[in-house]
Amino acid sequence: MTDQGPGGPAASGRHETPQERADRLWNETLQEVRVAQTGSQILFGFLVGVAFTPRFAVLPDVDRNLYVVTVVLGAVATGALVAPVAFHRFLAGHGLKPELVRVAGRLIAIGLVTLALTITAALLLLLRTATGDPVLAWILSGAVFAWFTATWFVLPQLVLRRAGARRR
Repeated sequence: MTDQGPGGPAASGRHETPQERADRLWNETLQEVRVAQTGSQILFGFLVGVAFTPRFAVLPDVDRNLYVVTVVLGAVATGALVAPVAFHRFLAGHGLKPELVRVAGRLIAIGLVTLALTITAALLLLLRTATGDPVLAWILSGAVFAWFTATWFVLPQLVLRRAGARRR
């Protein structure tokens, strides 16, 4: 989410009341979460269907266990990414939008972490089956997880630090 760092609205160059800022940030939050929420829901739907395919019955125990972990991670990711909507529904009209924005930001962060783990675990399961080479599957899945970590978490922190250093 933007404009939540130190300095508040004045540092952002905007002239808005705290309520206007909360409204703007909430709208930005909704736009952000729509993308991740849809992806997590589609992935979770596909994962649920896997257990009902004929091939699932012949998976080795390690792959079945990996599948269970993947489905649970997918459920957690989906729940965390849908939670801001439920949170808003219960708090709407109570004048708590600044708090809602803060909590929603944390829930989205949890959702993104668990979504990255879900995708990585699903990829690992898929590659173990598709390649028949568990080591290659781990290497490729680990590389994808490293990519998620770099682009979703590390890069934004680097940009934030650089921007903070320029302001000093």
